[in-house]
Amino acid sequence: MRKKIVAGNWKMNTTFQEGIDLAIEINNLVVEKAHKEVIVVVAPPFTHISEVNKAVDNDRIFVAGQNCATENSGAYTGEVSAEMLWSAGADFVILGHSERRSYYGETNEKLKVKVTKALEFNLTPIYCVGEVLEEREANKHFEVIKEQIESVLFDLAEADFEKVVIAYEPVWAIGTGKTASPEQAQEIHKYIRTLLTSKFGDAAKKTSILYGGSCKPSNAKELFANADVDGGLIGGAALSANDFLAIINAF
Repeated sequence: MRKKIVAGNWKMNTTFQEGIDLAIEINNLVVEKAHKEVIVVVAPPFTHISEVNKAVDNDRIFVAGQNCATENSGAYTGEVSAEMLWSAGADFVILGHSERRSYYGETNEKLKVKVTKALEFNLTPIYCVGEVLEEREANKHFEVIKEQIESVLFDLAEADFEKVVIAYEPVWAIGTGKTASPEQAQEIHKYIRTLLTSKFGDAAKKTSILYGGSCKPSNAKELFANADVDGGLIGGAALSANDFLAIINAF
């Protein structure tokens, strides 16, 4: 049975104390009211990870980094390695987010290295794929996602592939208030699973595929009802403990 996962990406939000306070608020709600079968992940800024990890019940809430470096260590000012994330208490890392691809020029080639580094240090990669508006309108979304998945994941051994979580982001729906319809989400998620099955066989049936485009309390239940939508990578709504809980309980 596939794991149900709701991961909150805080992006570049919250001061240190605000982040700890939010983590404590989320933790209290999750422990008291959240569906226990849902894996809950929070991805605070790097500066918060160690203390957020201490502030939450580690049996109920896991902590993620929002990115990691392609290198293990060295003269790479401003970078944070997978090993550093692991040593600070992270269990997951978000890789290939559309904002990293768009603003910082991250390529599939570079992300392939990052996925390998994450796995090397026992982090679960949440690997993001998705198309921008122009690609969707040109009917190239399947082609784009195929390239993003094949070039980054298809050289993994099956045992490593089984540790990866996929997040589909319709980039045109992030921060715009637009959302892919449940039918659009299911179409892409099913395509992703079919593509993964062509390479990894039955292992793909166990892969959790999250929806990551403006998922919020008002649409989460409808999105999560789809056969191939296994949860969400949540942006803005993850900064409200009550909204985040509502999404967790939308299953």
